[in-house]
Amino acid sequence: MANKANATQPEIGVIGGSGFYSFLDDVTEVQVDTPYGAPSDSLFLGEVAGRRVAFLPRHGRGHHLPPHRINYRANLWALRSVGVRQVLGPCAVGGLRSEYGPGTLLVPDQLVDRTKSRANTFYDGVPLADGTTPNVVHVSLADPYCSTGRRIAVKAARGRDWEPVDGGTLVVIEGPRFSTRAESRWHAAQGWSVVGMTGHPEAALARELELCYTSMTLVTDLDAGAEAGEGVSHEEVLEVFAANVDRLRSVLFDVVAELPAEADRDCLCGSALNGSDTGIRLP
Repeated sequence: MANKANATQPEIGVIGGSGFYSFLDDVTEVQVDTPYGAPSDSLFLGEVAGRRVAFLPRHGRGHHLPPHRINYRANLWALRSVGVRQVLGPCAVGGLRSEYGPGTLLVPDQLVDRTKSRANTFYDGVPLADGTTPNVVHVSLADPYCSTGRRIAVKAARGRDWEPVDGGTLVVIEGPRFSTRAESRWHAAQGWSVVGMTGHPEAALARELELCYTSMTLVTDLDAGAEAGEGVSHEEVLEVFAANVDRLRSVLFDVVAELPAEADRDCLCGSALNGSDTGIRLP
């Protein structure tokens, strides 16, 4: 069991919906400003299993932000600025294989970026409002997810009698529309596992801030090309997610309990910048 955090500073961030924190007692709402504008919403600080956690509604508490308009840079910067060094990113996805039907939990180890218009780096050479200018920095994303977080997530799911798919590729599309059948069949033909709209650039931005990032994907539907009929609807996605949110939340909180303390992180995430001169001061 990991050590407890201090009484005020959150050490773990969860980017997801209000279903993950709305039932907690003593949640504190904190507004955070960033050099990249406002995050999706306030941060909601609470305690899970003796760990201080910062929850951030990815789409805003009213789910008003579509995937391509989320300010991913502000979200990750805001979490780091309050002390977070490990991030969990649960999300809903479509299955690209018939065996990955609704209710499947897949913990990916790879991603493919098929987005088009998202700001996906902090190191773009564009001056910030405080007068500093980020340098161009290249970080490795060969393995986009934290190895420690993935191992703990798989173990936690099994501990709840929910056998997960250990590994697989998440392909991230721009959205907000779902895939055409041709796109879906192409994704499946590449050997990719699930498709979603929000897993990138979260993982890349987390790596650029030397944050651990672990994705936990819940399959809510078979993607358009993997099934007959009219294809997936938004209502179906919400229905399946709602039916599984309690189980997902239980696994998620078990992961929170088992993540290492900051001083005990031994993965490569915390040294991703390798001493690079970023040109800016990280929070």
